[in-house]
Amino acid sequence: MSTFNGLPAHVLFVHFIVVLAPLTAALAILCAVWPAARQRLVWLVAALSLLTAVLTPLTTEAGEWLEHRVERSALLHTHTELGDTMVYFALALVIAAALLVVVHLRASRGKPVSTALSAIIAVFVAVAGVATVIQVYRIGDSGAKATWADIPLVPAASAGDGD
Repeated sequence: MSTFNGLPAHVLFVHFIVVLAPLTAALAILCAVWPAARQRLVWLVAALSLLTAVLTPLTTEAGEWLEHRVERSALLHTHTELGDTMVYFALALVIAAALLVVVHLRASRGKPVSTALSAIIAVFVAVAGVATVIQVYRIGDSGAKATWADIPLVPAASAGDGD
């Protein structure tokens, strides 16, 4: 899908990723460090991680389509290169969620994972989550710069808002 209702699909899809990836990361970290949260939220985290993993390549493909229809620049190149890495971060969230599901299932069956393994999983989930949030920021920042860097701002009085 290259456009939706006349707008580039990338512009719409990116909003899903900007919300879903950090939300999934935050909930996964919460589940990793707080067993009560894991018990209630682990399946939501798993579903959100899968949704993020499905929407990420759709977003980057729509971005590639858009890239070939706008003026090329170094800022755009930076954004597309960073954007292409997002699939790896989405995959890390899926792996983190899968590990949390394993921890949850074992605990619910009376066979909890060892404290050491639980700590290793928590560290992996935290690193994957924080790295994902940072990368979403980097990609979004580069996309905003690629879109808006060359557009001059109109003074507020000229914009007609009366301030």
